[in-house]
Amino acid sequence: QIQLVESGGGLVQAGDSLRLSCTASGRTASGRTFSSYAMGWFRQAPGKEREFVAAISRSGGNTYYTDSVKGRFTISRDNTRMTAYLQMNSLKPEDTARYYCAADRNAASLRVVISDREYDYWGQGTQVTVSS
Repeated sequence: QIQLVESGGGLVQAGDSLRLSCTASGRTASGRTFSSYAMGWFRQAPGKEREFVAAISRSGGNTYYTDSVKGRFTISRDNTRMTAYLQMNSLKPEDTARYYCAADRNAASLRVVISDREYDYWGQGTQVTVSS
């Protein structure tokens, strides 16, 4: 299995930017490479359920965002570095949450995965706090 480690969170002011990274390591199942996994970002604020933020297909050709971050966040990936990214611009206090990346080993090549139940591997998360 693979391990996912997020980084890049922090305390910022409203309007600032952050870039989160999610790096995979460990032995992939059946010799799979990082490009075999669809990737997603989720977040969970205190007292709230985990919510979908963004997803990217295996090759990076397709992406999808929740409405509240469209135009502000960009998901990308570098398969050679085994890393997925979430560029977050124009941050708002309501973006405050713990952000998690996830990997889906069964997604078709062009598919973006929105449901958290379909993801197989999760990182420990990185905290993003946006002050007003």
